[in-house]
Amino acid sequence: MPIRFGVFELDIRSGQLRCEGRKVKLQEQPFQVLVMLLERPGEVVTREEFTRKLWPDNTFVDYERGLNKAINRLREALRDDADKPRFIETLPHRGYRFIAPVGDGVLASSQVAEHVPLTKSTVSGIPRHSDPVEQTIGINHDTSPPNGAAQPQGQTDRHLNLFKIGAKFLFGTVCVAALLLVYVRVRPHVQQTAAVTPIPFTAFPGLEAAPTFSPDGTQVAFAWTGDALKSKGFDLYLKVVGSENLLRLTQHPSQFIYPAWSPDGAQIAFHRISGSDTGLYVVPALGGPERKLRSTHINIETSAIISWSPDGKWIAYSDSLANSRQERVNLLSLETLKSNQLPHPTDCLNEGLPAFSHKGNLLAYNCASKPLEVRIYTVAIEGGTPKLIATFSGWASANAWTGEDSRLVFTVDQGKGNELLELRLANGSLRKLPFGEGVSWPAISRKGDKLVFTVSSNNINIWRKDLLHPGWEGIKLLASTREQTNPNYSPDGKHIAFESTRGGAREIWISDSDGSNLTQISRFNSNVVGTPRWSPDSRKIVFDSWRTGNGEVYVVDLTELIPRRLVTNVSGMFQPSWSHDGKWIYFLSGATDAPRIYRCPANGGNETMLSSEPAFGFHESFDGETIYFVDGWYDARLKKISLNQIGPALPVEGVPLLKDASLWTVDPGGIYFVATAAPHSICYFDFSSRQVLRITDVDRDLNSMNGGLAVSPEKRWILYSQVDDISSDIMLVDHFH
Repeated sequence: MPIRFGVFELDIRSGQLRCEGRKVKLQEQPFQVLVMLLERPGEVVTREEFTRKLWPDNTFVDYERGLNKAINRLREALRDDADKPRFIETLPHRGYRFIAPVGDGVLASSQVAEHVPLTKSTVSGIPRHSDPVEQTIGINHDTSPPNGAAQPQGQTDRHLNLFKIGAKFLFGTVCVAALLLVYVRVRPHVQQTAAVTPIPFTAFPGLEAAPTFSPDGTQVAFAWTGDALKSKGFDLYLKVVGSENLLRLTQHPSQFIYPAWSPDGAQIAFHRISGSDTGLYVVPALGGPERKLRSTHINIETSAIISWSPDGKWIAYSDSLANSRQERVNLLSLETLKSNQLPHPTDCLNEGLPAFSHKGNLLAYNCASKPLEVRIYTVAIEGGTPKLIATFSGWASANAWTGEDSRLVFTVDQGKGNELLELRLANGSLRKLPFGEGVSWPAISRKGDKLVFTVSSNNINIWRKDLLHPGWEGIKLLASTREQTNPNYSPDGKHIAFESTRGGAREIWISDSDGSNLTQISRFNSNVVGTPRWSPDSRKIVFDSWRTGNGEVYVVDLTELIPRRLVTNVSGMFQPSWSHDGKWIYFLSGATDAPRIYRCPANGGNETMLSSEPAFGFHESFDGETIYFVDGWYDARLKKISLNQIGPALPVEGVPLLKDASLWTVDPGGIYFVATAAPHSICYFDFSSRQVLRITDVDRDLNSMNGGLAVSPEKRWILYSQVDDISSDIMLVDHFH
């Protein structure tokens, strides 16, 4: 039966739209858009839902531009006005809704025919080719195009979303700086939930993070820096719901603090990261002297997450193993102050994010088994084997149980900013909570009726300094209201490749060396891509992508702008780079263990492992004889291995601990780096003199993990990513359910 609205009627089976009996010409994509809207009249159909329906997984296209075009053509056919709609209402940044009354035929999803299948030749924005385009290079060629691969034309008009600054779930030796699609075992459909309006709980300058409710739900303890750009670190504060009065509980500015209330509300435990003072502490909830319970050895914010058991006997926390960067979840007895490690799944390399259920019988925690794959386990406190609940890819920050202990709320970064998801433990189903992007640190009151979380934003730009005049002010070279990171000069010095979220998702961009003539190179439009590195002839760029939940490496020729997957016999590839002679592509891989350095022929083929030790960032020497690498994400030691003879890795004597795995680069005469002990200074280690020189200072914090340093071929300029603005607030959702 036709579906009628206004003077129009739509016949699903025949695929015809008529206006007062006359046939209205409507192309395939606008037709499918109309069908989806009529399937759910009065409801919002999100842009993501349209994208999944209109473009199959093996299609690569400028989704945003294609959807906008389909909506415009549908409005033209319906003679509708976007500003004064009669049929299709736009909900900015969310999707569209059909607002006219619908009569007669009842449209069910089972009635919706596929109509005409979409092909590469019918999708807007795809170049038409007489022959298939080869999309892989190396062994086992596959001619199918990668999902979301780059296009040589068009630019997305995605709305700006707030950048995340909440701490990432970077488990010691496993995760990399990249962003990814969430999935749970059989990839369940993520449903949208009804809108609930969060209100600001804090709106202070600087950074507020890690909120946690008092047992009665009337107070929230949280970490706050004060003015973020002038602050010396986080301290612990307490605020009553509905009041603006603050109580400061600590006087020790720290790298980070994560609190947890005692069940009786009398004390607050917190995990402090602060050099030699790093450890577990308690402080009276009404104020008073703090007391240290135990020293720990962590340096990443999400490693600081703790949970106090409802019976008051245990504090669950993460700590590094002795002489290792791997972390395990432990239970600290508050009676004896002795610590016991939880039962450990054999394939779990690192653990963290512990959270006791409200009943106290279960502890949920996350496990990392390979790069950027995270698993959620629960384990009975009275003993038992850990039970796998869900598997997903990406970065997470904090688990929170709902009031009845049947669901877990957590955040995952899908490459476009953290989003809140809710996992139903009984069946593994997910729903997306409607609180946008850039969220982190969720916490739920014991009754389950209140939710708090942090909403964060920052602005990161690429700056340039003159190495001939290091005292001169730096120049903001590549900037937007979003993020620009990981710059890399082309060997001919004419261009810069970098990562940016200026178009929505993180993608690869290039510019001229002076920052002009920006061009978007990748258009995956979902998940994380990064680490752009030039070929020696400056004609190609290699980069990594986690679009499938597994690390892959792509090569794009700038004359055609179509990424081709590098095929080799190892999985989980990331951080690629070319050898200086152009014969090899190096990369990291940690499919079953901590990442190691590999290389394969530049055209693909079998890999060769180069390092027996874990590596987290590397550079080839200019003479092609040595690989320099670091042994951790933070506070990393610089080591080297010879490419001419097999042997153990050796430390690079004279180089201090590096701030993180990305903030260093090699030139023919030495190494530029940022040291842990001097995080606002760029230094240089001279190979010949074995001396360290301070080259220049930067005004603000350098971006960590994927910030990168790059020196121009003529040694005149150095590029770095600087955090120019940063803020976060805590939001409160009352009557949460």
